[in-house]
Amino acid sequence: MSSPHATLTSTPESAPTATATAAAPRLPYDTGLLVLRLVLGVTLAAHGSQKLFGWFDGGGLDGTAQFFESVGYPSGKLMAVVAGLSETLGGLGLALGLLTPLAGAAVVGTMLNVVAVDWEKGFFGGIEYPLVLAAGAAALALAGPGRWAADRALPVLRDHRLAYGAAAVVLGAAVAGAVLLVRS
Repeated sequence: MSSPHATLTSTPESAPTATATAAAPRLPYDTGLLVLRLVLGVTLAAHGSQKLFGWFDGGGLDGTAQFFESVGYPSGKLMAVVAGLSETLGGLGLALGLLTPLAGAAVVGTMLNVVAVDWEKGFFGGIEYPLVLAAGAAALALAGPGRWAADRALPVLRDHRLAYGAAAVVLGAAVAGAVLLVRS
């Protein structure tokens, strides 16, 4: 009978290679990032297209501009374009894994504004959805897009750095704060 505290030994023939052990943990990680990128990115791109084009029963630029003015933003049309482009391009960037830190920053900034507008509604039915979208975008900006992403073809972003993601999230939050300062 063997001891439960016995150490496992392996022979050279049975030992896994360094490549196999390094690649094995990456597959679930990269698959999870791909799923998160696709779901989050396509969802945001669809919301942005509601604002820009009126697709999917959206208000289009005019309806979205009226909404922005009704909640205290100056120049509702400009804000509708900025929010629509941030969601559409940020969402597409996340889905493709293209310029992921900047795409995440665009989404974080936009969703922080949504949280500020909906704050009085409370958590449920108010800020939980934009908070989840912002957190998902921040997570992707910080973690990187994974191996199956367009960023892998870009020399600067091929090897994701936490600093890029952190700087992008700070940029998104700073721009959101600046935009909120002009809201009455």
